[in-house]
Amino acid sequence: MNKKLFTDILELSVPERLQLVQDIWDSIAEVPESLQLTDEQKIEIERRRAEYLADPSILVSWDEVKARIGL
Repeated sequence: MNKKLFTDILELSVPERLQLVQDIWDSIAEVPESLQLTDEQKIEIERRRAEYLADPSILVSWDEVKARIGL
């Protein structure tokens, strides 16, 4: 990364840097085909899918997750 760019980023406030991260993430999400999963990631996804299909009751809602971590 360009050192000047990185220095400029660090001069942003924390909320501005968080917004920048969100904007960068959104730009990546717009082109999902540009990201390739590793073989290990594919295996893990399939393992989790198989685990869910074997027992759908293991699914936890987002509300449950937030409650567990105190959000």
